[in-house]
Amino acid sequence: MLKQIKHALSYRKQFISLLVGVPSYETYVEHMKNSHPDEPILSRKQFFCEAQEARYNAKDGKVSRCC
Repeated sequence: MLKQIKHALSYRKQFISLLVGVPSYETYVEHMKNSHPDEPILSRKQFFCEAQEARYNAKDGKVSRCC
């Protein structure tokens, strides 16, 4: 029962993150390990800051958000 609750909560967190447009740090880490093993992995804080910068301060002037 406890395992099922933890599993449901992890999906809830993932859903909310996707809903508000926050990319998954865990997915990023797995991608870097598998596809770019020789490159450094950003810390969670660095990753979040870069994701926010890319989303709200796009160089082309387009803001990637719903509102």
